[in-house]
Amino acid sequence: MVKARQGKCANLKNCPVARANEIHTVPEGVDFHCPVCGLELADVTPKVSQKPVRPILVAAAVLLLLVGGIALSKNWVRLPSRVVAADRMAGKNTILRLAGSNTIGESLMPSIAEAFLRSRGATDVHTIAGEKAQEKIVIGTLPGDASPSAIRIAAHGSATAFTALADNSCDIGMASRRIKPDEASKLSSLGDMFGPASEHIVGLDGIAVIVNPSNPLNALTKDEVMRMFTGETTSWPKGSLPGQITVYARDDKSGTFDTFKSLVLAGKPLAPSAQRFESSEDLSDAVAHDPNGIGFIGLPFVRSAKPIAVSEKGTRGLLPTSLTVATEDYSLSRRLYLYTPATPANQFTRLFVEFALSKQGQDVVANNGFVAQNIRTVAQAVSDEAPDEYKKLTQNAQRLSLDFRFQTGVAVQDNKAQVDMDRVVSLISNSGAAASSKILLLGFADSVGSPAANKALSLNRARVIADQLNQRGLKASSVRGFGSELPVASNETADGREKNRRVEIWIEN
Repeated sequence: MVKARQGKCANLKNCPVARANEIHTVPEGVDFHCPVCGLELADVTPKVSQKPVRPILVAAAVLLLLVGGIALSKNWVRLPSRVVAADRMAGKNTILRLAGSNTIGESLMPSIAEAFLRSRGATDVHTIAGEKAQEKIVIGTLPGDASPSAIRIAAHGSATAFTALADNSCDIGMASRRIKPDEASKLSSLGDMFGPASEHIVGLDGIAVIVNPSNPLNALTKDEVMRMFTGETTSWPKGSLPGQITVYARDDKSGTFDTFKSLVLAGKPLAPSAQRFESSEDLSDAVAHDPNGIGFIGLPFVRSAKPIAVSEKGTRGLLPTSLTVATEDYSLSRRLYLYTPATPANQFTRLFVEFALSKQGQDVVANNGFVAQNIRTVAQAVSDEAPDEYKKLTQNAQRLSLDFRFQTGVAVQDNKAQVDMDRVVSLISNSGAAASSKILLLGFADSVGSPAANKALSLNRARVIADQLNQRGLKASSVRGFGSELPVASNETADGREKNRRVEIWIEN
């Protein structure tokens, strides 16, 4: 006979189920907890009468309980209890669906979704687990609504962002790498996915190369990292722990892996012996517990592991920090993307993206361990290899925590640079630098082309930023071009050249 208990949630302050005075029937063997807040239920199971009962009534009761219990048991087995309650509470009020990157969807998007709902006056906002691993449901009751609304987040890897957009199973795609041309072509009916109406940068991240904390190794070149992860190098170099290297990597659906493959592996396959993970946290913890382990992970997921500095040819090694990632100088820095139809049918799509890119949304990005795009001034030591004019200009100045970057061979800004201009103007206007006109714009180029052409191109890029500031009432005191000097990445790769095409902004004290 299948037994069942009945219970009520007593968490009246924080749980809508408790306030609704709902009674839950829970099959024996299933956790006797509230399906929403998780607290233990108060047992309100009716007491069994001690009076003798006729055998026929006993048989009927057993039959009813057996049939009803089995049906109920099947329902509880099919879906986790929290999801059953969430689906019932939210009903058909799913206002937004996000799919894609685990890096973004694990904690960042649920946090932004909660903040978004609260910003619109929602009450009882909370996040619960979804039906499958790497899925979450954010619930809140919007003003004027009788029932809760839901934002559903499925974080199964960046590649799934674009398949979900294609089959209309999501409104916003999350990707920890940029959309590929073939993926964009399949979504052409939604608009130009590379255009500013569809491609939105929600934050920045650095792919940290991590080792066990007991490993004395502190730095590697990108080539050394590549050889370890492809299996060409199987033993640790001198100065680190003795023994065979154990490689840990994200799975094939991961945007983190896609970015690492593009930036590091140089077209070579990952070592067949690599242990693969869907979860960023599980990968990091595995490296932290393996003295011979090495892995790669998004900056917020370093946890107990140890990040090491990475250098490229012609550059000095840098650790992934908030500044080196914000300026995108760190060689394994990357952008985190939200992709939408150019003209969304869902009204909440544009509202959500605008909130995520706002100062309030970017504060949530920072609170989740990623690098926000809210700009600040930072004191930075200048390299001894810098040109004398560069050293003189920046001697009494602080650098803004971003660079403007440009498309190949032209003085045309990328999507991020266009959005960042308003952030820069707001910071400079509020800092007092506008009145004293102590704004320095220092342009750079990659090494493709002649030195003279690159110097002219770098100066033109700095002038583009100066013109845009001037249109907004701000005047730069110095506008200079330094050509291909001071590279922050290798000029031998497309990604490296893209990082070198930049305009730095400094503010004099």
